[in-house]
Amino acid sequence: MRRSGTADLPLHGGRVPAWLAERMTRLGTALSEVVLRHYGPQELLSRLSDPFWFQALGCVMGMDWHSSGITTSVLGALQRGLNPRAAELGIYICGGRGRHSRRTPDELRAVGDTTGLDGEALARTSRLTAKIDNTAIQDGFQLYLHTFIVSKAGDWAVVQQGMNGATGMARRYHWHSAAVRDFTCAPHTAIVGEPQGDILNLVDAGAKPAQGALIEIAARAPEANLAEFRKLVLPRHHDVRARDVDLRRLGAVLAVAYERDLRDFAGLLLTENLGPRTLQSLALMAEVVHGTPTRFSDPARFSFAHGGKDGHPFPVPLKTYDESIAVLRRALDAARVGDADKLDGFARLERFTRAVERNAVPEAHFAAAMQHERRISPSLGGRTAAGPAPPEQLRLF
Repeated sequence: MRRSGTADLPLHGGRVPAWLAERMTRLGTALSEVVLRHYGPQELLSRLSDPFWFQALGCVMGMDWHSSGITTSVLGALQRGLNPRAAELGIYICGGRGRHSRRTPDELRAVGDTTGLDGEALARTSRLTAKIDNTAIQDGFQLYLHTFIVSKAGDWAVVQQGMNGATGMARRYHWHSAAVRDFTCAPHTAIVGEPQGDILNLVDAGAKPAQGALIEIAARAPEANLAEFRKLVLPRHHDVRARDVDLRRLGAVLAVAYERDLRDFAGLLLTENLGPRTLQSLALMAEVVHGTPTRFSDPARFSFAHGGKDGHPFPVPLKTYDESIAVLRRALDAARVGDADKLDGFARLERFTRAVERNAVPEAHFAAAMQHERRISPSLGGRTAAGPAPPEQLRLF
């Protein structure tokens, strides 16, 4: 098994406001389209099964950077945006939260009828992944979300999430068909959540003798089960702090956005006349599309693209968010008629930002960056779930 990470996901209540949900749908759809165009459906499924990339995607879309709500809101946005174009894009997203999760087998059978895939086999896989994570792995988390993403070629990914009301934490489980060889022997690409003490995992590779003998295995310490994980630790504090971010990587993005010579060249790469704040967002979006897995070890950094609905690290800048979507959509529309220069510019921007980072760029001054974002927030239409951010919320925390 290749397990790609663990993370703490504090349970948060509340809803995503309509003004953000609609933008998340448009941005998530556009980013997915770019990944599909450059790398294909298999790569999109692979990324969705990577908890670090998934968290970074939620951050760049303006969700609360560390809460359990990222899972529901990101998957919902992708479902709303991609499903109406499933025949064109070749990606189908089934299931969801609560009662929607129980419809997954029927939805997969319908996908089978449309694509010629074995819908019954997909439905069985859906039930099996849920059964394993809810029953075979007894870790104190009760599943409440199950989403099955399948390509027209039959490759699939599963993202599901459980909650532990006693601890106020959530755990997210990731699966990918490319990594599964035996459903009864270590099938996950990742299990994401805070270690909760000893667990019983009847599908762990070390449990094969116990399965054969049909005897109950002894619980294994979390360190034994999680030793191979890349560990993403998402703290309970809501605010983004300097230690949550790779300041050198953030420094490169800010340099590209605000140093005049670098900004002019970066704008040329995208063949767009861009202001610094939009360029900052686009540089982070370009990394989400083209960055390698090691680039997502600090997903909180991607919240510097479009803030967060809870006001952390700063209110969502609606004007910048809308301009980011518009630039990406113009690039996609041009590529659709054969002019790929604007879209290819995102790949060039990502390479340029990494080159700036390698060439001794100073670390970001975190407090100054936060102060700047909060100072310019009113001019960018800064907004939180509670409404337009009042002046006292715009000061540096």
